[in-house]
Amino acid sequence: MFATQLSVFVENKTGRLSEILNTFSEHHIDIRALSIAENSEFGILRLIVSETERAYDILKREGFIVKKTEVLSLQMEDKPGALAQLVDKLSDAGVGIEYLYAFVSREDGGANVVLRLDDTEAAQNLFK
Repeated sequence: MFATQLSVFVENKTGRLSEILNTFSEHHIDIRALSIAENSEFGILRLIVSETERAYDILKREGFIVKKTEVLSLQMEDKPGALAQLVDKLSDAGVGIEYLYAFVSREDGGANVVLRLDDTEAAQNLFK
């Protein structure tokens, strides 16, 4: 399934992440998944949220630099080798992975992976 991810530019200073998370809390927006990539000056907070468009508008209004990105979100068994099989399938089809993050679902006990790919159309055909 394809999902829209929010990517938020975050200054690497104390309190910025807290500000974003509290903004979501105040507006009752649920965070489904998140990842942070950072360097010494800034970070990129990547999120899947319950109300993407509303969250995007709120972050923009609050002055954050935010971008929407299409990502592939897949469920798989939570067992050794499941992610390797998924990555092999993409690799064999010539689809490159720009980045990914994974988490275990409390609802179904399965694992979930969010992937940003260089060819979403090929991946969509692969996982129909």
